[in-house]
Amino acid sequence: MTLAAAFDMLREFHKRAPFLFFNGNTFAAIGRELSYVIFGDLPMSRKREVGSATAHYIAGVLDREAMVQVVESLCASADLVPGTRVKTLRGSTHGVVLRVLEDGRIVWRTEGGTELIALPESLAVGD
Repeated sequence: MTLAAAFDMLREFHKRAPFLFFNGNTFAAIGRELSYVIFGDLPMSRKREVGSATAHYIAGVLDREAMVQVVESLCASADLVPGTRVKTLRGSTHGVVLRVLEDGRIVWRTEGGTELIALPESLAVGD
């Protein structure tokens, strides 16, 4: 069974919640925990976001395409170099990498012109 098939099965179980004593959230939690194990090499912040996207898919809040897009973008090992377009993990702020500091932190400028410093695991490659 593929991971996607397992998530689809959990989503179907969640939809049957009225027939399972309204414990549909249990299936979202199972999917979240499964994603934590499968994506265990990711930094904690990215792993939490993958788990959240998985649980939201199983609960019916996200469609499959959106969940796959979130998971793939968070799993991509971004090579953040000056000029790379980035966004925060939730996608609320976009900008461009200015430089990479010696300790690995990223200096980037938001579209509003503010310069920020972030850990690479807190940014995703932007659109």
